[in-house]
Amino acid sequence: MSETKKGKISKVAGPVVVAEGMAGSRMYDVVRVGELNLIGEIVELDGDLASIQVYEETTGLGPGEPVVDTEAPLSVELGPGLIESIYDGIQRPLDSLVKKEGAFMSRGSAMPALAREKKWHFKPTVQKGADVTPGDVIGEVEETILVKHRIMIPQGVRGKVQEIKEGDFTVEQTAAIVADEAGKRYEIKLMQKWPVRNARSVRRRLVPNKVLITGQRVIDAFFPLAKGGTACVPGPFGSGKTVVQHQLAKWIDAQIVVYIGCGERGNEMTDVLIEFPQLKDPRSGEPLMKRSVLIANTSNMPVAAREASVYTGITIAEYFRDMGYTVALMADSTSRWAEAMREISTRLEEMPAEEGYPAYLGARIASFYERAGRAECLGKPDREGALAIIGAVSPPGGDLSDSVVQATLHVVKVFWSLQGRLAYARHFPAIDWLTSYSFYKQYLKEGFEDKEQGAEMEGLTVEAMGLLEEEAKLLEIVRLVGAEAISPRDRLALETSRSIREDFLHQNAYHEVDTFTSLNKQYEMLKTILHFHNEALSAIGTGVETAQIFKLPIREDIGRAKYVPEEEIDKIRKIRGTISKQMKGLQASAVA
Repeated sequence: MSETKKGKISKVAGPVVVAEGMAGSRMYDVVRVGELNLIGEIVELDGDLASIQVYEETTGLGPGEPVVDTEAPLSVELGPGLIESIYDGIQRPLDSLVKKEGAFMSRGSAMPALAREKKWHFKPTVQKGADVTPGDVIGEVEETILVKHRIMIPQGVRGKVQEIKEGDFTVEQTAAIVADEAGKRYEIKLMQKWPVRNARSVRRRLVPNKVLITGQRVIDAFFPLAKGGTACVPGPFGSGKTVVQHQLAKWIDAQIVVYIGCGERGNEMTDVLIEFPQLKDPRSGEPLMKRSVLIANTSNMPVAAREASVYTGITIAEYFRDMGYTVALMADSTSRWAEAMREISTRLEEMPAEEGYPAYLGARIASFYERAGRAECLGKPDREGALAIIGAVSPPGGDLSDSVVQATLHVVKVFWSLQGRLAYARHFPAIDWLTSYSFYKQYLKEGFEDKEQGAEMEGLTVEAMGLLEEEAKLLEIVRLVGAEAISPRDRLALETSRSIREDFLHQNAYHEVDTFTSLNKQYEMLKTILHFHNEALSAIGTGVETAQIFKLPIREDIGRAKYVPEEEIDKIRKIRGTISKQMKGLQASAVA
């Protein structure tokens, strides 16, 4: 490696610094800027001038101060210690920095992302003499009670294992030695580094045909997300984007959750930091933090680090996918990431495109979401991993024609459209059932253990959506001529649609039972609502008045089915028997 290059600052424009004397530097090299050693990244080269985006506040920097090129791209440390950690946008451990420096970080602070002194117990899974290639799992570390951290051979290393032993190691100590055919020896540590802007390799991409259960009824039943799928959640201020993201992070059927707070308000990230350690994983009963990584780069933190935080998070998520885990990544919100790109682009004096965003906005968003997917991982043993990305988008005024929304919709397969009118009506999650969509809905039936039940659920959701679409048309007629002017069947359709909305789609995130609903319970709830509808249709056919049907006492039980605990699900099935009995009573009275 050549000597470390040094230049000096010639211009400062907000988070962008121009340095001269940087001939021979490379794009995306990390540099140390000024006397304070602020961290930056080269984003443009012109002769011996380098434009640098600085990840910290640049107040006080002036021309003539030194700039040092580290000759390495922005990379993250990957190894035991990631789980339960809270990082900033460039993977500085915030919890460790608080202990060292207090509540306010000083500029130029540097601390390793993974603790150097902590020892981890390494158990080899291969023996001396084994042939290894990139991605091979050579051992395991029990990182938390929920996560076994698989130690993998880094890229570019292949050969025979010369030494490997069980024991306690720090992330910098050598756990194994591999020698290639030429005799070159590689020291394999528990930690490896990876440049954040490069996607990690996989053996083969697979079709994302397995549904990722979230426990949120409007999502699972009508607009499901696949393992390895991509989704966006756009909506105006106050429509519940962050609450949806929090709910997904809490309850989604993923083994690892990476939550990126990129540019949202600090109090929202504070809620996550306070809630997560107290929440229990629904499958294991352990704290959710035992399988979570948090990236916090809020609106009061440097704008350039916000742009990097998304790449830091996705690289950590890919690393766990490569171990064979199902990973869910939440980005809240990609609009703030795009705004950071816009600000840096403006400082670089690049030609703006629509709404002032850089012309490469669509390409950057696409390259981010393209890193999702279900895949066969590199190396041995054979394993399959999946990485799903859920990105919140915050368009000004909820305008879905916004550039960031449109660029996102071109690449994602699930669109959960949050509507202000639903939020103001206290309907949460405020996902609009008429404008949202999912290209993974065809795989919903595969999520059921009972395949017949899965096929039936597919038919129930089609029937329910048909009633909701019919309701939208009927409401227009009712506004013009009144409810009395429509037929009994239409009045029943309106009433059933209201029940679907209020008793099924509406969900209370803060209720201990209603916050999460299994697929089996969703099936029982929806089947009960539609059973009432079909029984009522038969009753109307025999001359029963709709007013009598709507007064039936069983309607109260249908409305409260959402609060029935999972272990008492038989109570919902019994409601259907009571519906049939009460309808027969009405029909007998009508005939008499």
